Amino acid sequence: MTKLDILVFAAHPDDAELGCSGTIASHVARGHKVGIVDFTQGEMGTRGTPELRLQEADAAGKILQLSARENLGFKDVYFQNDEAHQLKLIEMIRKYKPEIVLANAVADRHPDHGKGSSLASTACFMSGLRKIETELDGVQQEAWRPKFVYHYIQNNYIEPDFVVDITPFWQTKIDSILAFQSQFYDPKSEEPVSFISDPDFLPFIEARAREFGHKILVKYGEGFTVERMIGMDNLFDLI
Repeated sequence: MTKLDILVFAAHPDDAELGCSGTIASHVARGHKVGIVDFTQGEMGTRGTPELRLQEADAAGKILQLSARENLGFKDVYFQNDEAHQLKLIEMIRKYKPEIVLANAVADRHPDHGKGSSLASTACFMSGLRKIETELDGVQQEAWRPKFVYHYIQNNYIEPDFVVDITPFWQTKIDSILAFQSQFYDPKSEEPVSFISDPDFLPFIEARAREFGHKILVKYGEGFTVERMIGMDNLFDLI
C-alpha cells in the first residue's frame, strides 16, 4: 500500500486541479508521492456526466503523475460533515498516512467547498484518535493524524497565509485543468454555459495565479491558508 507524502481532498473532480495542481506538480517533481481523493463525481454540475468526469479525473491524474486517485462517491451538493462521511475520510487518511493534507477553501462560492474543508479538517483530527476503529479490506487500521492541514484558495478571494511558487509548473497546471474538457470553454460544445465554462474563467485563473505570484515576486503562485501557526528553524528557507 502506497504511503503518500501529500494527500489532497477535493469536493469535486477538478477542484484540486484548479486550486493546487501547480503545488502538486512541484512536489511530485521533487520526488514526493501525492494523491487526490475526490468526494463526489460532480454529478450536479451543469455540464458532463459522472462517468465522463471520472475519465477526465484519471487523465488529469496522469498529467500530474499522481501516486493515487480515488473517488468516494459522496452525493454532490448533499454530502455533510457527519459521522458516516467522516469515517470514510478517516479510512483514506489511515490508508495513505500522509504527512500533509491539502483541502478545499474554508469558504467559497460553492457551498460544497466550505463543507469539504470542514469535513477534511474534522476527519484529520479524528483519524488520530485510536478509539475510533476503522477497517480496510477486513484489516483494522492504525490511527494516523497528518502533521499539517492546509487549505487551497478557490473562487473567492481569501488572503493567503503563504504562497507557493508554481512558475515552472504553470503549463502542467493548465494541462491538468484542460483534461476536464467537458467543464471548460469549448466553442463546439452544445451544452449549457456554466460559471466555469465562460471563456473568461481560465483567464481569471491565470490572473489569480499572477496576483499570488506577485506577492512573493515570482510569476505564478498558489495561495493557502493554515489552521495553526507555521513555524520554522531557518529563515533562509523562505523565498
